[in-house]
Amino acid sequence: MGERGREGCCPPMDLMRSEPMHLVQLIIPIESAHRTISYLGDLGLIQFKDLNAEKSPFQRTYANQIKRCGEMARKLRFFREQILKAGFSPAVRSVTEADLNLDDVEVKLGDLEAELVEINANGEKLQRTYNELAEYKLVIQKAGEFFHSALSSAEAQQREFASNQSGEESLETPLLSEQEMTTDPSKQVKLGFTAGLVPREKSIAFERILFRATRGNVFLKQAVVDNPVTDPVSGEKVEKNVFAVFFSGERAKNKILKICDAFGANRYPFSEDLGKQAQMITEVSGRLSELKTTIDAGLVHRGNLLQTIGEQFERWNFLVRREKSIYHTLNMLSIDVTKKCLVAEGWSPVFATKQIQDALHRATQDCNSQVDAIFQVLHTREMPPTYFQTNKFTSAFQEIVDAYGVAKYQEANPGVYTIVTFPFLFAVMFGDWGHGICLLLGTLYFIIREKKLSSQKLGDIMEMTFGGRYVILLMSLFSIYTGFIYNEFFSVPFEFFSRSAYSCRDLSCSEATTVGLIKARDTYPFGVDPAWYGSRSELPFLNSMKMKMSILLGVAQMNLGIILSYFNSKFFGNSINTWFQFIPQMIFLNSLFGYLSVLVIIKWCTGSKADLYHVMIYMFLSPTDEIGENQLFPGQKTTQLVLLLLAFVSVPWMLLPKPFLLKLQHDRHHGQYAPLPDSEESLQSESNQDSHGHEEFEFSEIFVHQLIHTIEFVLGAVSNTASYLRLWALSLAHSELSTVFYEKVLLLAWGYNNVIIIIVGIIIFICATVGVLLVMETLSAFLHALRLHWVEFQNKFYEGDGYKFYPYSFALIDYEEE
Repeated sequence: MGERGREGCCPPMDLMRSEPMHLVQLIIPIESAHRTISYLGDLGLIQFKDLNAEKSPFQRTYANQIKRCGEMARKLRFFREQILKAGFSPAVRSVTEADLNLDDVEVKLGDLEAELVEINANGEKLQRTYNELAEYKLVIQKAGEFFHSALSSAEAQQREFASNQSGEESLETPLLSEQEMTTDPSKQVKLGFTAGLVPREKSIAFERILFRATRGNVFLKQAVVDNPVTDPVSGEKVEKNVFAVFFSGERAKNKILKICDAFGANRYPFSEDLGKQAQMITEVSGRLSELKTTIDAGLVHRGNLLQTIGEQFERWNFLVRREKSIYHTLNMLSIDVTKKCLVAEGWSPVFATKQIQDALHRATQDCNSQVDAIFQVLHTREMPPTYFQTNKFTSAFQEIVDAYGVAKYQEANPGVYTIVTFPFLFAVMFGDWGHGICLLLGTLYFIIREKKLSSQKLGDIMEMTFGGRYVILLMSLFSIYTGFIYNEFFSVPFEFFSRSAYSCRDLSCSEATTVGLIKARDTYPFGVDPAWYGSRSELPFLNSMKMKMSILLGVAQMNLGIILSYFNSKFFGNSINTWFQFIPQMIFLNSLFGYLSVLVIIKWCTGSKADLYHVMIYMFLSPTDEIGENQLFPGQKTTQLVLLLLAFVSVPWMLLPKPFLLKLQHDRHHGQYAPLPDSEESLQSESNQDSHGHEEFEFSEIFVHQLIHTIEFVLGAVSNTASYLRLWALSLAHSELSTVFYEKVLLLAWGYNNVIIIIVGIIIFICATVGVLLVMETLSAFLHALRLHWVEFQNKFYEGDGYKFYPYSFALIDYEEE
């Protein structure tokens, strides 16, 4: 396997094969290790291996530095929460580490955190006091109204009683005689009371529990507070009622206090003297005004502090993340026996060799180190990671392939063909140039605003849609193309390129739905003639055309998959697979389904009425019988016999030779089973060959494996070909749904000649088109195209058992969540 070197910082992209990789070893002096890893992180072209995998995170060299960075990251998360809570946002600007030192930043973050925590604590304390005083003021006002109304009612009753007395009595006359007023002091009842606020939603239960606990020996008075009150404990707005409870005795008082605590009722001291109440309201109002001024000043100071933090937040955050990643990478390096150098190993692309060496040399010079870092390539049989250079256009298509499995190192990449075949197969199922234009307009919105949207946090669905905007762009363009071929615009055919080539049989017919059509003009130049959609006699031919086209596309794509398996075998130098896998597979597939595709094309070109179902069935059941009226070309019978014989021969050709050749190869190597690497044996198995080279050769296992592979291909050739009929089925379903919405909704509403019905019909038509055809049908066609690529196409050649190249790069950690 040869490797091609490349130079330059921007090598051309090669999506067909992954970038050539090599395992490199770096020997870095300890004094320049930090700067070296920093420069390599800026470069982002090396994936380090963990040489201390047996050590726990706490046993590694730079565990304390990572702990420091973690503590600083915690403080930064605290700052971010406080900034967002205050309604600010961190300033977005280009982040650099110029003029920033980690030790200085650590001290600065510690001071700012202590100051902010103190400000928050003082602010919370002042706010709680303010909320308590606000509640206290409400209690004084509302409970004072209880006493004032009670006093007014008592005075009114006294005046009424006085007016009913004899003339010689006056208000100064005692109500009771001196003898009546002289009673036993032990029998006097002294009433107590408590006042406060209780949540309104608990007020009914509060009253009921008080009544039951005291057996009705209380008097409760409540008043509704008009506006929600800020609760001093929770700090939330709560609707509350002011209450006053009158009771007698210490036992009743203790029960009432416990019930108040259980219901979250805040109690406040209160005087029944009206003069003291007015004085208390004045004092509380003054304290509230002072607290308001103090709280506002504290909020201004806190806002200024948070704004100052926000201006530097991104720089500090980037520095902390950067330093943490550097120390985490340094922990993956091993220390040599002299404890003066760090040894690193990692994978890098071959073209990046010069850039890595330049970064090492620059780091040595900047640190004034006397010893330069050493760069050397290691020879290994371990399978390298897979690295495809992609851009914003090709990355989404590569992700579609990687979702199935990452390509093995240097394996043929299906992503190259997926760029064209995936949107095209989607369009075959979705073909309608009206719907395609709608998709195109939606996609252009994402593409035009991609710079702005890429810097925003989108929802999950919007994020996926935005990431696949170029996939949807090609899907919409291909849908417009196939829509012109199908001649469908929201299910309506148009004479877009010329007039229809067909007309009625006679002048008396008004439509051709029952009597058929005759050709009166030249053939419609592009796509399906619009007259086919109005003719019952031609509509089955339209569906038949889509069905046969699905078979042609399926056979073509499966042949492409087998050809790619040949290139894989040739690239890895495996001649056994070339002769005993690629050739018999091509013969078997094309002897049956390739021949069927040729018959379809011949029938289209000649206009023959031959029944292809009959031809293919009796090709197996009665291969020697005469074809008769189903003959499409001279010598067809002989051709079918030869193809049938080749199909039967290709099955044992795939099954038998390869196991025996592998056994001969084993015997030739004195008992060592050392097959050449191919598309079925990865480089990882090569690396295991040294340690397992003397294992016993199990011929039965090899034979059973080949038998399974042969059966899978033979059955898969039939099932996969049938699976491509989903192209026809989805296209038919999409067309019929469009027709139903157009005829049964839009035209039906239009026929009523009523403005309201027409508007409602148009709204329903738009909603059905967007919801069903542009969303659900798009998703359905997307998933079916995905299945055709993953199963029917990629299983012919693609293993997908590799692993991605994840280089150490600061660009990948800028927005990484902790």
